[in-house]
Amino acid sequence: MFRTALRNVSAHKARLLMTVLAVMLGVAFVSGTLVFTNTISQALQKSSAKGFDHVDVAVTARVPADEGNRIAKLPDLTDALLDRSGSVPGAASAVGVVRGFTAIADKDGKLAGSGFQSQGGNYWGADDARYPLVDGRVPKGAGEVLLDSATAKRTGYEVGDTVRLSVDGPVLTPKITGVFTTADGNVAAGGSLALFDTATAQRLFGKPGTYHEIDVTAKPGVSQAALRAELVKALPKDLTETATGEQLASDQAEMITRQMSGLKQTLLVFAGIALFVGTFIIANTFTMLVAQRTKELALMRAVGASRRQVTRSVLIEAFAVGAVAAVAGLVAGIGIGIGLRSLVSSLGGVVPDGPVVVSPSTVGTAFAVGVLVTMLAAWLPGRRAAKIPPVAAMSSVHATATTKSLVLRNTLGALFSGAGIAAVLAATTMNGTDGQAPMGVGAVLLIVGVFILTPLLSRPIVAAAAPLLRVFGVSGKLARQNAVRNPRRTAATASALMIGLTLITGMTVMAGSLQKSIDKMASAAIKADYVVSMANGSELSPDVEKTLKGVDGVTATSPMRNGYARVDEGSEYLTGVDGGTIGELTDLKVEDGAFKVGGAQVVVDTVTAKSHGWKTGSAFTAHFEDGEQQRLTVAGLYEGNEMIQGVIVDNAALAPHQSDPADMQVMVKTSDGATDAVKDRLEKALGSNPAVRVQDKQDLSNEIAQMFTLMLNMVYGLLAMAVIVAVIGVVNTLAMSVFERSQEIGMLRAIGLDRTGIKRMVRLESLVISLFGAVLGIGLGVFFGWAGGELLGTSMATYELVLPWGRMALFLVLAAAVGMLAALWPARRAARLNMLTAIKSE
Repeated sequence: MFRTALRNVSAHKARLLMTVLAVMLGVAFVSGTLVFTNTISQALQKSSAKGFDHVDVAVTARVPADEGNRIAKLPDLTDALLDRSGSVPGAASAVGVVRGFTAIADKDGKLAGSGFQSQGGNYWGADDARYPLVDGRVPKGAGEVLLDSATAKRTGYEVGDTVRLSVDGPVLTPKITGVFTTADGNVAAGGSLALFDTATAQRLFGKPGTYHEIDVTAKPGVSQAALRAELVKALPKDLTETATGEQLASDQAEMITRQMSGLKQTLLVFAGIALFVGTFIIANTFTMLVAQRTKELALMRAVGASRRQVTRSVLIEAFAVGAVAAVAGLVAGIGIGIGLRSLVSSLGGVVPDGPVVVSPSTVGTAFAVGVLVTMLAAWLPGRRAAKIPPVAAMSSVHATATTKSLVLRNTLGALFSGAGIAAVLAATTMNGTDGQAPMGVGAVLLIVGVFILTPLLSRPIVAAAAPLLRVFGVSGKLARQNAVRNPRRTAATASALMIGLTLITGMTVMAGSLQKSIDKMASAAIKADYVVSMANGSELSPDVEKTLKGVDGVTATSPMRNGYARVDEGSEYLTGVDGGTIGELTDLKVEDGAFKVGGAQVVVDTVTAKSHGWKTGSAFTAHFEDGEQQRLTVAGLYEGNEMIQGVIVDNAALAPHQSDPADMQVMVKTSDGATDAVKDRLEKALGSNPAVRVQDKQDLSNEIAQMFTLMLNMVYGLLAMAVIVAVIGVVNTLAMSVFERSQEIGMLRAIGLDRTGIKRMVRLESLVISLFGAVLGIGLGVFFGWAGGELLGTSMATYELVLPWGRMALFLVLAAAVGMLAALWPARRAARLNMLTAIKSE
């Protein structure tokens, strides 16, 4: 039986080629994901570990516990602690580290580096071993800075140039006195690093005489653990924490692994979808192969082969196919991993140098996925083959589905679909995360139910296309009859395309609806003409708001400042605003009372008020971070949203309790409204700073649209593999169907249907199957998009369903195009059959 199975694989290698290709693509996706993420992860870990080469033990401030209503503050690492750290037994030296965000403008005025990876720090003393100078000298004073060599090369800056940079809003223009190399992971990942002398860095990123970290190096022969033990004994335990460089590198590697894990899981989910779609093709292929070899299998049964041996022979064939596909998929996956790395670099991302990582687990996973998926998909066709009675098969009486089996299948499909719809509808009535699990379970049940019912659904849906097919005469009529001749085969082929389009349509509906809702939220909640913020979302200096106030044409401004207070034995975030102007800049719906902010009067969103049991006129005590407290009164309740929510308090009441006030954004109202001239005026007033964004409502809307477009394009790209596999399935089914119907095609040629008519018949059959899958997929996608939106709507008052009719029409057109393209080779093959040879074939 083993030799027979291998001979069958060799005899039917052309028909199995498409199956191998489908499995190979899925395996390539899986192995490519593992190769890519493992390669990037290892490169980042090695690059990050280099950053701790000059750190044996790091001393940081210990986060103290809050005491009662007093909010504990992070202690300072002072010069006294620095001196004590450097003098412990076994310590060779101690370096004070200061760090913070620093945006650098290139020569074109654009931000150099990427967002959060644009950092600043201090150069320690006259010779800092962490940052070897390759050109120039160390910085001295506020007007001088060092630049990392990668950024200098990328931007074209040289020693002696003046560079524009920003820490918290205002533009600084120091002179570059030197260029240095660094193993900093942020720089390796495409960021930038600017270094100031220690005093300047302390003033910019913290406060004079304090550090964010103290790095201690050990004397030769002293281990990191021994040095850490000495530091623990010498430093106050309630103020400091210590960690060895090895532990920091390990923690950093673990963090990188966790971050890459999210990307890996996302890519593997889409790879799993492609493999799931591939199972339909595998099952379809082996079902058709078994049907075409009915007499052969019956003869084997007649000469003594048991049912188990017949099933085993089919599984051996599947094993051989899976093994070949796994090898090819692994090789292709390595190429995909290398290609993805190059793609990231070409799109502006910077990936640290390092070898391509093909781990034993990747190889094992590739083979396990390829072989197991193929064998599992082929098991049911093999089991069915073994059940065919030998006498019936020898008489060419193919086993057709009995009425009992059809009733059982349709009943089972109806039960699954009904349970899925009920679970999804129930989830739409729940709040937020409570409904996610029922929604997911319901979606799976419904997809399974529709798949089971697809043979039943194929007849009425294909019949609906009959009027259009009549236009093509005999070819159209034959195409319709062929599409419903074997409903199960049509269903399996169409289901592969259905799954991909279900996910694509559902994501498109939800993304479009969310974008519309957020646009609506922004326009409804904000009356300000402009919102000013840092490009990376960090804090703005209060000086920014003062500068904007003085710009010609500005009529009102209000900073939005984050605060923190103890309220009712719990914590509550506060939003500080200018109480005198906030009413001109926002348009929040007031549910009760009045929108009055000033002095001891605050306004609270309805959700926060409900959690505390507050209503208009309620009073509560806020315990601020400096230990002081104040009695505040709720003047009104408003309907919050994702942009503005919580307790809104006047900055005049909040600022005295903050040690270092900073704004998250500034809202601006102008007499001329939002115009290009006004925007240009505001940007120039802020020094044309690339780190600061001046956005009107349209800019905010465009930013949201860009984010959703990027997300959708990524989803489309990742689901493209599943669609490609589905297309292979259509090609495979049609090609095998042509082989199966060779005699019939020969007869049609003999009675007068020309080659063009044969081609048209096969193409129209492919078109009908593809559009059948597309209709089911788009219908399910719209339902899931609506249901997901209803779930989101419980926490987003402005949510409304938006059906992307244009895109759905495009999906139908693309499905039709896929059907026509998939039919090119099978149609050509059918038309070239020799009619006499075809008529004589069995």
